[in-house]
Amino acid sequence: MTTDDDARLKKLRFRAWRRGFREADLILGPFADKHVASFTPAELDWFEDLLEQPDQDLYAWIIGTAPTPAAYDGEIMNRIKQFRFEAHAERGDGRGG
Repeated sequence: MTTDDDARLKKLRFRAWRRGFREADLILGPFADKHVASFTPAELDWFEDLLEQPDQDLYAWIIGTAPTPAAYDGEIMNRIKQFRFEAHAERGDGRGG
């Protein structure tokens, strides 16, 4: 991996964690930490474009309160949606309120 690639991954992870919409941050940040290093260049482009979308729209797509537009509906969005459930299960596991 080149220095440019490493810088791009760091930037994407940072942007995923600091969207300014906490609920989205708590899904996209951990997802990026876990997955972007294994993305292909095309997947990185897609994820970068996804992060440009308005917070409320993106969050609604992830949680299913709005339909995901065709341009963003696919394997990675499905992985993000699944990750939301996995992350929620881990956070809620035995901690109580």
